[in-house]
Amino acid sequence: MAQGARRTIGQVAAVVVLAGVVAAFLAVAAVRHGFFDLKVYYGALRFWVHDGGEIYDFLKAGTQYGFTYPPFAALVMLPMAYLPWPAAITVSVVITVLASTVLIWWLVDPIARRAGWTGWFSLAVALLLAAAFEPMRETVNFGQVNMLLLFLVAADLLRLLPAGSRWAGVGIGLATAIKLTPGLFILYLLVTGRWRAAFTAIGTATAATLLAGALVPDASREFWTTALWNTDRVGELAFISNQSLRGMVARLDPVHPSTAAWLALALATLAVWVWRSRAAVAAGDEATGLALTGVTGCLISPVTWVHHLVWLLPALILLVDNGMAAPARGRRRRLLLAAAFVGYAFLISRIVWAWEDDFAGLDGFLGSNTYVWISLVLLLVLPIRRSAAPAGGGSADRDGPTPSAVRPGGVAQLAEADRLAPTGQRHRVVGLRTVG
Repeated sequence: MAQGARRTIGQVAAVVVLAGVVAAFLAVAAVRHGFFDLKVYYGALRFWVHDGGEIYDFLKAGTQYGFTYPPFAALVMLPMAYLPWPAAITVSVVITVLASTVLIWWLVDPIARRAGWTGWFSLAVALLLAAAFEPMRETVNFGQVNMLLLFLVAADLLRLLPAGSRWAGVGIGLATAIKLTPGLFILYLLVTGRWRAAFTAIGTATAATLLAGALVPDASREFWTTALWNTDRVGELAFISNQSLRGMVARLDPVHPSTAAWLALALATLAVWVWRSRAAVAAGDEATGLALTGVTGCLISPVTWVHHLVWLLPALILLVDNGMAAPARGRRRRLLLAAAFVGYAFLISRIVWAWEDDFAGLDGFLGSNTYVWISLVLLLVLPIRRSAAPAGGGSADRDGPTPSAVRPGGVAQLAEADRLAPTGQRHRVVGLRTVG
């Protein structure tokens, strides 16, 4: 049997075994939420379309949960109101799987090429590992839109912006109009000097919001004047699933959480993010800029439920990418791959739920905020890689230089021989160096 055929058979067997392991793990560890959030969206839309009610007046029976997204999101989801419930579930799962597959491929492809791994095998392994990732499985089980938003942002930052496309910023603008939190990526474009993309994002978000205002004026007025400010609709800040800095502060004193402490921590986090993001963009490392901004959004948001932590996925993959780019058998490779493994292991473990009922004491403070600590470590230590080629040329929408050796995926282009050579060969990968 030819060597290539044996390799393919071995890879197929490895994927089948891993799929079985992940399926067994999910059977034990995954919590079934019955597409709870999707039921809220579905019920609100049908109440709005078929019953003549206002979408922001709807509350799921027996709960305080209602539709909390801007009116443009309601327009995007409107076709759901005309679908039977099983079809709505199918659409939600398919969109999440497709968006996740494309995004993960953008991030994993450079690793596979550099290591000499087969593309389909690398993607299959990455998708199976992602299926076990608690934020991902929660996103699917709740019927959330997180991966669609991450895909829209990544399409801008990993594909359109490095290519100098005039459409760069549209994805971020649409994501912001659907859910306000991706608006941090507009600030990212501004603080890193990509003015054209930033104004495209602002224009897109504004146009989408105005369109919604023109088509559904009553819903728009209700959202911007009332529903947006009703924090009771999103849940308890101290709830263990809130893995943001504000959730951490709230668990210190659930009755009177300190807003001042949260704001101080959020401002310090933003300062670190600005410093590191500017360094990443100056180095031409757009993928790390995406990852750092996703991590920061999770930290500073008032509410970051566990399923929102899919925004950490690029950072974890980039830890692996940086580890595989480091010299084989070197200390740096071991440290980066170990950090990726530990972070991933905690983020599939549901460890924070051990303190769901009692997060008092030192162990409660440390354990109940495990995902917050992971986010902070990623913000502080995620490596930034610089293109070896001199900066110059490139995108026309920034005042500063754009490295000319950046791949569309946001990772610096490697010399062909090094990009495709197996990592087992003992040479230093050229074209990249760590700057922070």
